[in-house]
Amino acid sequence: MRGIITVVGKDMVGILAKVSGVCSENNVNVIEVSQSILQDMFCMIMLVDLEKCTVSFTDFSDKISAIGNEMALSIHVMHEDIFNSMHRI
Repeated sequence: MRGIITVVGKDMVGILAKVSGVCSENNVNVIEVSQSILQDMFCMIMLVDLEKCTVSFTDFSDKISAIGNEMALSIHVMHEDIFNSMHRI
């Protein structure tokens, strides 16, 4: 199963490191990353492989959200199928 992690917020040092660190700690493989800086806003989308994740999807989502709360960022993770359904015309 693959997932999508989205990150939006004020740019600062360490965002990618923190998010990828949580992925690494939970055996979630980062497949692809797209990020950009729009003035002082950081925007990132990550495609991740959740097949070998060592915790439940809910626990992983909670850990990702906690990083967002610590860094004052909006961070969400969702199943790829849900993401695709939401963005299909």
